Amino acid sequence: MNSSSSDGLIALLTGTVGLAIGAIYFIIWIWLLIHAITNKGLRDGEKIMWVLLIIFLQCLGPLLYFFIGRPKKP
Repeated sequence: MNSSSSDGLIALLTGTVGLAIGAIYFIIWIWLLIHAITNKGLRDGEKIMWVLLIIFLQCLGPLLYFFIGRPKKP
């Protein structure tokens, strides 16, 4: 195996892993957005705030909602 074919293989694997991570992140983002919209434990103002945070703070918003925004089960 020469250098150019191994570089191509590494680039292909890196791209595939990056695509998989991106797809998983997108699924989780959509899931949390839907959860925030349909969450009966939040008042209407809180729902709007969380939806806007999730949409505009692409990476930080979903994490904040997951750890802070979701109502805890009793």
